Amino acid sequence: MNKILIANRGEIALRIMRSAKEMGIKTVAVFSEADRNALHVRYADEAVCIGSAPSNQSYLVGSKIINACRLTGAEAIHPGYGFLSENPTFAQEVKDAGLILIGPTPEAMEVMGNKLSAKAAAMKYNIPMVPGTEEAITNVEEAKTRAIEVGFPILIKAAAGGGGKGMRIVEKVADFEEQMQLAVSEATSAFGDGSVFIERYVTSPRHIEIQVLGDTYGNIVHLFERECSVQRRHQKVVEEAPSSVLTPEIREKMGKCAVDVARSVSYVGAGTVEFILDENLDFFFLEMNTRLQVEHPVTEMITGLDLVKEQIKIARGEVLSFKQEDLTISGHAMELRVYAEDPLNNFLPDIGTLQTYQTPKGYGVRVDDGFEQGMEIPIYYDPMIAKLITYGKDRTEAIERMIRAIEEYDITGIQTTLNFGKFVMQHPAFVSGKFDTHFVGKYFTPDSLKTANEQEAMIAAIAAVLLLQNQKSSVQQSASAATQKSNWVQNRRNV
Repeated sequence: MNKILIANRGEIALRIMRSAKEMGIKTVAVFSEADRNALHVRYADEAVCIGSAPSNQSYLVGSKIINACRLTGAEAIHPGYGFLSENPTFAQEVKDAGLILIGPTPEAMEVMGNKLSAKAAAMKYNIPMVPGTEEAITNVEEAKTRAIEVGFPILIKAAAGGGGKGMRIVEKVADFEEQMQLAVSEATSAFGDGSVFIERYVTSPRHIEIQVLGDTYGNIVHLFERECSVQRRHQKVVEEAPSSVLTPEIREKMGKCAVDVARSVSYVGAGTVEFILDENLDFFFLEMNTRLQVEHPVTEMITGLDLVKEQIKIARGEVLSFKQEDLTISGHAMELRVYAEDPLNNFLPDIGTLQTYQTPKGYGVRVDDGFEQGMEIPIYYDPMIAKLITYGKDRTEAIERMIRAIEEYDITGIQTTLNFGKFVMQHPAFVSGKFDTHFVGKYFTPDSLKTANEQEAMIAAIAAVLLLQNQKSSVQQSASAATQKSNWVQNRRNV
């Protein structure tokens, strides 16, 4: 494998290219017209424009990406995450074109891409499931009857869903019909598939996911867990590894279950098996993501492995160079997704120019980004600017280092989630480890952030006044010293 095309953009494209470069592999960037001057385009050995700014005219057009491979002689495609990374049709097209997809098979993507077929595959290995339906439900009355049997509150979920779309929490029977119709409508609109199913709603869930790796020889290992419970709009904002609540015994059980889920589809490459953990520390299978995750750096930090390099090695047909017993957890890692969003305005995306952009530095701090000062945040894509990762010998040090890094991260021109990240790191519930996926709803309000911002502004103003006073005092002392010196010199001359 001498040349890889990265079918993505921004920070993940750069992150993949850097690992490929260390392996002596040439890289090809693809870009839309909006990304013509992007960092990943400049970093790659070659770059091909694949269309106009909207992703459905560029990054989501598989034929253009395959044509770019033919044009440049790239032998393999790394899809990153998002866009076409979990699209089985594209995976098959890549295979049919005689190219290598650095990822799982189309068949594995197909099964795990639908929550119902994923559950069916996982049940072969007796993986714990949240009580609910095992098939899609379309009849409202039948669905209501089943919901009563499961017990309220219940969760209606889109079978083809993700990101919270097509999902409805129903507290009582009287609301069921309306909420089901809304879920079906939203699922149809978002995914072209209105299939929904029912699960018992876990009231205080934690979102725990297990990283897995599988080679083409049937070897599958897990790389421990990531805690992803701090979310807004059902999407992650803060992640960490390991989780603060798992015991070694639970970790081992979840890891085995994750490996079994991967084994149920003969999984190849890097993937993530997601679970929910209830207040009793019982876990249940949620879904499998058949790609590299945004939060993969925290796993890299605690294991010392480069997951992108491992993906490439597996795609080249190499055997995993380690076994499960070779893997251990070392230290603790935190990740904050730095989004161009306004936490004071319901985390709505913000666009504009990065008037100031200075990243934090120092031991245990990693920034995966795709921007530099003066660049504009485009409106066409996900608003994530960077991933800020910190590492420490333990959770306390990782948190303290994250707070320091956030304070050093200087971004102006747009609103970001940096201050929200600091709020999370300093909140007693997070520090104690006693939190769940409702963290934002329970503890965060715009006023809480405004208050913190006002206090910081006041401290900064006081510091500025004190600095000015000190500077003024220093100038006066210097002037006095200069006068004394000149008199002394004159006196010496008169002697």
